[in-house]
Amino acid sequence: MNITAGQTVLVTGASGGLGTYITEAFAERKVKLGLVAYPGAELEQLRSSIAAKGIQAIALASDLRDPKQRRDVCERVKKEFGPVDILINNAGVEFTAPYVELTEENILDVLNVNLEAAMIMARLVLPDMLNRKQGHVVNMSSLAGRAGPAFQEPYAASKAGLIAFTSSFRATCRGTGVSASVITPGFVEAGIYAKLKAESGCVAPALFGVSAPETVARAVLRAIERNIPEIIINPIPVRPLLFLNLLSSSAGEWMTNALGANSFFGRVVEGQKAKRSRKT
Repeated sequence: MNITAGQTVLVTGASGGLGTYITEAFAERKVKLGLVAYPGAELEQLRSSIAAKGIQAIALASDLRDPKQRRDVCERVKKEFGPVDILINNAGVEFTAPYVELTEENILDVLNVNLEAAMIMARLVLPDMLNRKQGHVVNMSSLAGRAGPAFQEPYAASKAGLIAFTSSFRATCRGTGVSASVITPGFVEAGIYAKLKAESGCVAPALFGVSAPETVARAVLRAIERNIPEIIINPIPVRPLLFLNLLSSSAGEWMTNALGANSFFGRVVEGQKAKRSRKT
């Protein structure tokens, strides 16, 4: 699907981490932007910076945990700009902690925002896409959804769900003009990794490396224009790890641990505990 000026693009999680870079990449294509975030403290600032370049954009501070607000977002964007041509499901919640220490609310928050909201938002924009025989959904996943590191159970489950959802969605919509892609980054110098690093002082394992957020934003555009099922983004090739995991789950588990993913999140947990202890 070509990305052309005047198309309507809806970006969730628009003003946090990767969302800002994705928004700016689309703005360069002169599309109309519906920008969603919660609580949206920097959302209006982002909208203003985009509008200053002559781009039509609206800012919607909406909690996608709420089914009504999901519908309201889609209806508002359609009313302002017309049917959504491209949906970017980028909104995400993450808790790095021992699973036993997470509350049920923590777990449901992650699943509701990362997976349920993404699936429902896609369902809400799908009828118009099918009627016009054109549209694309991009789901922002993570290597956590492929490798399942320690202390990331709800997050890894939600990101794995996005990968499976995208595959099934593509199969169902095949031949309709509507499609979907999933972007699967490793550690990125923005968003969740940047937050974890700032909170704990821990840096990503050297054997994984860290990607630039601009690289991820470019991958989003490329996935749409080339109708690519999945783009894995990591400065050091990790496809052999993923292939090994398919061949042998035990070997894949060993490799994930050996590369330092589990120890990184373990250090994050310890760093967070130390920080809380100092405050008390």
